[in-house]
Amino acid sequence: MKYRNLWLGFIAVIVGSFAVLGYYGIEIYREAPPIPDKVVTTSGKVLFTGDDIKDGQNVWQSTGGQQLGSIWGHGAYIAPDWSADWLHKEAMYFLDYWAQQEKGVLYDDLDEETKAMLEARLQKQIRANTYDPETGILTISDLRAEAIAEVGMHYTGLFMNDPALAKHRDAYAMKDNTVEDPVRMEKLNTFFFWTSWACVTERPGKKITYTNNWPAEKLVANEPSSDLIIWTGFSVIILIAGVGMLAYYYASNKEEEIDHSKLPKQDPLLGLTATPSMKATLKYFWIVTALILVQVTLGVVSAHYGVEGQALYGFPLAEYLPYSITRTWHVQLAIFWIATSWLATGLYIAPAVSGHEPKFQKLGVNFLFVCLLIIVAGSLAGQWYGIMQKLGYTENFWFGHQGYEYVDLGRFWQIFLLVGLFLWLALMVRAILPAFRNDVEGRHLLGMFLISSAAIAIFYAAGLMWGQHTNLAIAEYWRWWVVHLWVEGFFEVFATVVIAFLFVRMGLLDTKMATATVLFSTIIFLFGGIIGTFHHLYFSGTPTAVMALGATFSALEVVPLVLIGFEAYHNLQISKLTLWIKAYKWPIYSFVAVAFWNLIGAGVFGFVINPPIALYYMQGLNTTPVHAHTALFGVYGMLGIGLMLFVLKGLSARRRWKDGVISFAFWSINIGLILMVLISVLPIGLMQTWASVEYGLWYARSMEFMQTDTMNILRWLRVIGDTIFAGGVLALAWFIIGLKTGWSLEEDEDVTPLVEGEAPAKQARS
Repeated sequence: MKYRNLWLGFIAVIVGSFAVLGYYGIEIYREAPPIPDKVVTTSGKVLFTGDDIKDGQNVWQSTGGQQLGSIWGHGAYIAPDWSADWLHKEAMYFLDYWAQQEKGVLYDDLDEETKAMLEARLQKQIRANTYDPETGILTISDLRAEAIAEVGMHYTGLFMNDPALAKHRDAYAMKDNTVEDPVRMEKLNTFFFWTSWACVTERPGKKITYTNNWPAEKLVANEPSSDLIIWTGFSVIILIAGVGMLAYYYASNKEEEIDHSKLPKQDPLLGLTATPSMKATLKYFWIVTALILVQVTLGVVSAHYGVEGQALYGFPLAEYLPYSITRTWHVQLAIFWIATSWLATGLYIAPAVSGHEPKFQKLGVNFLFVCLLIIVAGSLAGQWYGIMQKLGYTENFWFGHQGYEYVDLGRFWQIFLLVGLFLWLALMVRAILPAFRNDVEGRHLLGMFLISSAAIAIFYAAGLMWGQHTNLAIAEYWRWWVVHLWVEGFFEVFATVVIAFLFVRMGLLDTKMATATVLFSTIIFLFGGIIGTFHHLYFSGTPTAVMALGATFSALEVVPLVLIGFEAYHNLQISKLTLWIKAYKWPIYSFVAVAFWNLIGAGVFGFVINPPIALYYMQGLNTTPVHAHTALFGVYGMLGIGLMLFVLKGLSARRRWKDGVISFAFWSINIGLILMVLISVLPIGLMQTWASVEYGLWYARSMEFMQTDTMNILRWLRVIGDTIFAGGVLALAWFIIGLKTGWSLEEDEDVTPLVEGEAPAKQARS
């Protein structure tokens, strides 16, 4: 394919996709669930104000936000989804009140006909939209005010220190006095009511709620809408059509066979002299290794909280590190170490490609390293202070815990990180520009390298688009710009370009072929990936059109992943081309693992939950962490490890690597991840899905369902996969340390002779 056509296709996809994303972003702003200025009863009593709701959102953020339970299905999985749980409790208050008034018994003791009558009465009252946009006043019945007070009392006891609810706190991994101030607790209850109100209140002039009838709750007639079912079917059709067209493309455009006679007889990188700035990236990978160890340890602790809610084998750990902290740090450190590995690889590759070391480049690399250390330490400390209720609303927003999963760090640390990313971009550009001017043949590939690098810096800025009191529906829109477009989108493009660069530099790929492949892959991926961001927003207070677009384009996201086996096969073939390439066996095997997890984690487990009808029942259940673990660690984590190993190969002594420890690490990590998912997390998620379909999301996340013997056994079974996985991570760290100490290296140098088949010459240990 001609470069011109590919570039035009790339530009068209970018412009068209972001035009759609922007237009419907405006619609989300316009149609987001309104925050009333006042909530009053029909008798004229003011219950609370819009400022109370906004302050309550800040209180929720300070407790860990989406790291402690979830709202609208987004967040952690041990505690309830607070919006669904509040809705069910409020509905039951109505039904029990009426049942006692009319029959003298509770609702559950009524006959079916009376139940149906009371449910119809409830639906008529609770689904009606009584918000007046002219006055900004939401009017509710006096009985609903009583229901709010009753549910609020339960939540106050739960979030504070009611001894009667100690068992619930243990089941939900909540520390005592999660909220310490009664005034804060009152405001938190107003926010929970508002999120629940959006779930059950019909949009003006429509028969669906602000959250498209989510969550499933038969009592209030929250059931899948016709649009949801139609777009589910359409998404499956789109997937089949897309796979068919891409399969035809692969069949009609077979790659040329690699000409073995043109392959280098020796490793081209052995002659590469590392510049001072390239050598300075080594410490980044030491930090990456340390962060992996800490992150995995926190993951083990977080998983254990699922069976021993406030303790670690009897030790009251929640008093010092509650679940909301360990889970926050577990997620945050994953982003940090993966991003650090990728960024350091970029800093290593740029001078290697251009052969140019700009003035003060090493100083810039070292300064950026110090900045990253400050951001990591400062943001984690701020999150601890926030969750331990030691910061005010504004201080928590700026320096503590924002409560939004994956972008939990305070606004100050976000800005600091954004500045750091632009510093990284400047270091990349100044190092790569000489090659861009001189390398005519590789200019297109270098252009994609610069574009993807710029996108990494620019798109993180989406995390600054919400404020302290931004409507949750709007904040979710921008949050997924960061999580989906930044992490899952342009980092993916950057990784594709970097791998192509590595193989071209090693003489294993032709520059023209690599460039065309990168451009084509980027077009295919972003065509579905950019608008596919909407599949995260089906039930987050967005209009129906968002669901239609999300369903359609998220199906297209899966299309290139279905045929990812070609990439895995290609990388395996590369690993066998020549004798010297075996020195890069483990980095290349990591790239093969990326392809495998792309298919399984992002493709299979992603599409299981992506169609609207599936996500309607599965959002907020353990089917989501199945996808998250296998995609985030399996794809991005293994890619980070592969890139790290590749750079370490270039920076370490020329001696051959010992295979034993790194082989154990590679297979243990991947096998442990498979077992963690298949024998624990996935079965729990599927059982929850049944409960969600049968009874509703509130029940699938309830203590009564999640604390059964079967569920406890499944949670304990996770120890098998987690232990194997953790053993692999420890082995990886041991191997990397051994590259410095020498115990991971053989005695002989890794130099391949001109005639393959001859043994490398023995060299004295240096």
